[in-house]
Amino acid sequence: MRVRVLSYNIHKCIGGLDRRYDPARVVRVIAHHQPDLVLLQEVDAGAARSCGDRQVDVLGGQLGLRHRSYVAVVSVRGGGEYGNAILSRFPIVATQKIDLTVAFKKARCALHAHVRVRLPSGRTRTVHVYDLHLGLSGFERKMQLRRFFEAQPFGGLHARAPIVLGGDLNDVWGTLGPKLLAPAGFATGSRPVPTFPAYAPLRSLDGIHVRGDLQLLRLERSRLAIATQASDHLPLIAELELG
Repeated sequence: MRVRVLSYNIHKCIGGLDRRYDPARVVRVIAHHQPDLVLLQEVDAGAARSCGDRQVDVLGGQLGLRHRSYVAVVSVRGGGEYGNAILSRFPIVATQKIDLTVAFKKARCALHAHVRVRLPSGRTRTVHVYDLHLGLSGFERKMQLRRFFEAQPFGGLHARAPIVLGGDLNDVWGTLGPKLLAPAGFATGSRPVPTFPAYAPLRSLDGIHVRGDLQLLRLERSRLAIATQASDHLPLIAELELG
C-alpha cells in the first residue's frame, strides 16, 4: 500500500522573503502534493503575529484532514506558542510528546503519533510517526537523537514495526542519516535533498526516514513556485510502500 508523507517547516505561515502571514499559501502547497500524512514544524497557536490562529486546526480544516495532533514547544513573547503538528488521513489513536531539550538550549521535542492504517486486505496496521525539530548545533542534534533512540516506546518497538521519522532535523551537512539513523535501522534517501532556504535551496535541513515494514520509494522537494514564498523551507515529500 502506498503512503505519501510530507514534512514541512511552515515558519508560522510567514513568508521567508515577504514576511507576510498567509496560511492560504501553505494550504495550497500542501494540497497540491495530496499527502496522507503531514509533519509540520513551527506551528503557531494563539500568537499575535498569526492573528491568534491555532494553525493546526486552520490548516487541517482547510485541507480536510480531520485527524490531527499538536504539541506546544516554545512560548512566544507577548502570548501564544509554537510547536509540532501531525495531520493525517488515517485515524490517530494516541499521541505523546518526547522532550529532547538540551540544557541551556531552545526547547525541542518529538511528537509521536500512533496512526492506524487500513490495508486493502481489510487488515489494519499501526504506523508510528515521529515529527522532530532538532537543534542548531551538531553536538545538540547527536544528543537529541541518542535520547530519542532510548525513549519509550521507540526503544522497545519490534524491528519490523513501521516507523516514519521526519521533520526539520537541521541536518546542515547531511550526515545524520548515514552516521546515526542508518545504524539504528532507518532507510534514508540515496542523497540529501536541499530544502533551505526556500527561494534558493542549498541545505538539506529537512528529512524523512523509515524503518521496519516500510520502503522508501521516492524522496523529493516541492518545486512549486508558490512554495518558494510560503515559508523559508520547502516541503519534503516521500512516497512509501507499507508492507
